Amino acid sequence: MTAAPVSIPDGGYTYTPDFLSQPEAETLLGELLGLTDWRRDTIRMFGKEHRAPRLTAWYGDPGASYRYSGITQEPLPWPACLSPLRDRLRRELATPFNSVLVNQYRDGRDSLGWHSDDERDLGEDPVIASVSIGASRRFLLRHRTRGDVETIELRLSHGSLLVMHGTLQQFWKHRVPKMAGCDRPRVNLTFRYVVAPS
Repeated sequence: MTAAPVSIPDGGYTYTPDFLSQPEAETLLGELLGLTDWRRDTIRMFGKEHRAPRLTAWYGDPGASYRYSGITQEPLPWPACLSPLRDRLRRELATPFNSVLVNQYRDGRDSLGWHSDDERDLGEDPVIASVSIGASRRFLLRHRTRGDVETIELRLSHGSLLVMHGTLQQFWKHRVPKMAGCDRPRVNLTFRYVVAPS
């Protein structure tokens, strides 16, 4: 990968818009949309339960359970279409990813609210490798406490890779807002290392 890391106050990220070739991205998109493991969870936010505005699937090594928003995800076995991508990311990022959360945004009405990937299961200063395929969507980063730091907006394109690292999850939140006029699905894969599989 040739993209240079971007330093921001209290964190950092690296964005590679052409991590996957367009044919690779199209093939992977078709394979993932064809999987039958998609689920729509009920999540707990601010003490209330809501139906998640997207579909999800959790894959990983045996025992790599993950808990967030009142949900415990038990890993499904790695699909054949994801194993080569996992192995490439492990090698190129020197990170032993053992799980991936896959989000399907069916169209622009699906979204992801402000949050940080700071669960205890991920350890301190986790590396999150986020691969996007399908529709290009806005991705926003906002500092948790500093009003003098501007919100960062990226457009995560088909076949791109965003790596969030350092203290980013401690000090920043991120989201994928709704997007009017978007009628193509987007699938996002966030590869993680669950520190203490249970």
